[in-house]
Amino acid sequence: MGERADISLPDFNDNICIILVEPMHDGNIGAVARSMLNFGITDLRVVGRSCNWSEETRKRAKNAQLVLEKAKSFDTMEESFVDCSIVIGTSGKREVGDKTVMRHFLLPEELPNRLAGIEGKAAIIFGPEGKGLLNEQLRLCDLLVTIPTWEGYPILNLSHAVALICFSWYNNSDENTPSGSGGRLLDPNLRKTLREEATRLVAAMPTKEHKREGIEETLVRVIMRGLPKDDEIHRILGIISEAANAFEEKRRQ
Repeated sequence: MGERADISLPDFNDNICIILVEPMHDGNIGAVARSMLNFGITDLRVVGRSCNWSEETRKRAKNAQLVLEKAKSFDTMEESFVDCSIVIGTSGKREVGDKTVMRHFLLPEELPNRLAGIEGKAAIIFGPEGKGLLNEQLRLCDLLVTIPTWEGYPILNLSHAVALICFSWYNNSDENTPSGSGGRLLDPNLRKTLREEATRLVAAMPTKEHKREGIEETLVRVIMRGLPKDDEIHRILGIISEAANAFEEKRRQ
């Protein structure tokens, strides 16, 4: 009862990793590992914690020891997704009204459908228990996802949140997407270049200082929401870089 069956992992296992940023409780890490394997996902990455697992972590993981054995530890959040083509942040904190720059969310079931049939690894990042991902950490993400919960008590336990995201991925992934319908997510280096050039453009353009952060955030999020391919992003980068060069030249005059 509860043993793991000798069945091949789903194909999408190679295309997704779960990243925990500074998780506080050993038991939650083990419960996350178990939830991941429940839905065929094995790439666990932990920021700010070593992978020398405690007895509590291993006990809570049950028969998902494979996930713990494969897990990798990183010093910074940026290092944890360097090989990923798209980075998805999670948050239960919501904004209302028209100015939702930081928290324009997708729902969990939208992610696998939008990313089906394309190559490249997606990172889904969860913040520490109690406070979640900070705004500066969310700004490093390309897309944001939230789990629809009752507004009276919206913040989920870490392992429960991971379980729901993994379930949505498992339940909504199409393993039989026709060839030619997808493509490839951005090369991770291109993703990095896009964000750097967007920063350069916004820093050089004539606008009020307090607006720069919001402009950069909106520019990157809108571009990445369309899941551009490498050739498309090269063309977009050409425009952004030319505009940045022009603004920088004008400032030097």
